Amino acid sequence: MRIASAFVAGGLVLGATACGEAPDDDNNAGDGGKKYSACMVTDVGGIDDKSFNASAWKGLQQAKDENSNIDIKNVQSKAEADYEVNLTGFVNQKCDFILAVGGLMSDAVKAAGEKNPNQQFGVVDANPGVSNVYPMQFDTAQAAFQAGYLAAGMSKTGKVGTYGAVPIAPVTIFMDGFADGVAYYNKTKSKNVQVLGWDKAAQKGSFSNSFEKQDEGKKVSDALVAQGADIVMPVAGGAGLGTTAAAKASGGKYSVVWVDIDGCESTPDCSAILTTVVKNIPGAVKEAVLKAAAGEKLQAKPGFVGTLDNDGVSIAKYHDFDSKVPTDLKAEVETIKSEIASGAITVTSKAQPTK
Repeated sequence: MRIASAFVAGGLVLGATACGEAPDDDNNAGDGGKKYSACMVTDVGGIDDKSFNASAWKGLQQAKDENSNIDIKNVQSKAEADYEVNLTGFVNQKCDFILAVGGLMSDAVKAAGEKNPNQQFGVVDANPGVSNVYPMQFDTAQAAFQAGYLAAGMSKTGKVGTYGAVPIAPVTIFMDGFADGVAYYNKTKSKNVQVLGWDKAAQKGSFSNSFEKQDEGKKVSDALVAQGADIVMPVAGGAGLGTTAAAKASGGKYSVVWVDIDGCESTPDCSAILTTVVKNIPGAVKEAVLKAAAGEKLQAKPGFVGTLDNDGVSIAKYHDFDSKVPTDLKAEVETIKSEIASGAITVTSKAQPTK
């Protein structure tokens, strides 16, 4: 049963690659009544980043599927300067629920929320501490801990790597958990698997400095592979696609741990993806929008924090690697999930969300 439950969150994000252009505004369509409008502003990664923007849009699509009175649309930010402008644009369009996606939008949604206190906002991967901004955060260190343990157990070179886009909390939390999972493997197995690209104690490591430039992601992972890493976890949104494509082209020289949304469902590079550290963004967004559309007041405190225990985070199926992961290693990864959920194993990160 634990194995089945571990994959629930991954299953919820299937099909996110179906994202397309924003639908036309049909507030006055259908039954002639006023529809509940849920409007999303992407960060610079865009709607089809195969990552957190795509996941959030999927959540809005699922909310609309469940409640036909909900109308959804999005606008894609081209630069960080667009964030508050785009949020304000949706305020002016009288959207009922305005969703900001990504930690980089925290300051913009905070400013918009403070300027428009009667407007309901939501934000993924941030908590700006404003009463009308509903935060949806994820303790991905927990699932990344599992992935780190798995990667250490699967590494042939004794070296694994990770890199981020930029050093912000929604990124480094994955890297912290991954490093600790490797350390836990080393402790329990008396091994010495090295983590390249991230020093948890110093909070310093390798970054692509972009969530969208695939060539920059590839450069960073190429450097990690050159140092001996045979498994790499990019925490860099669409920039990480440069790593998955290169891993696929390497013919098995190295593999990838993807993040946010099951990489075997969202990228063309499944054959190179060991697993994915999944954030159930669609589930959190869908629930928030459905509640708000039903007239429920969304409470900024406590907001939502996804954990292994509530299926807000998980690791995805092993897909093409299923026959390659030893049965005993699979069992150990599942046991770790139970022990983290029960508190027997404590996973810590300076970037962990607080309610």
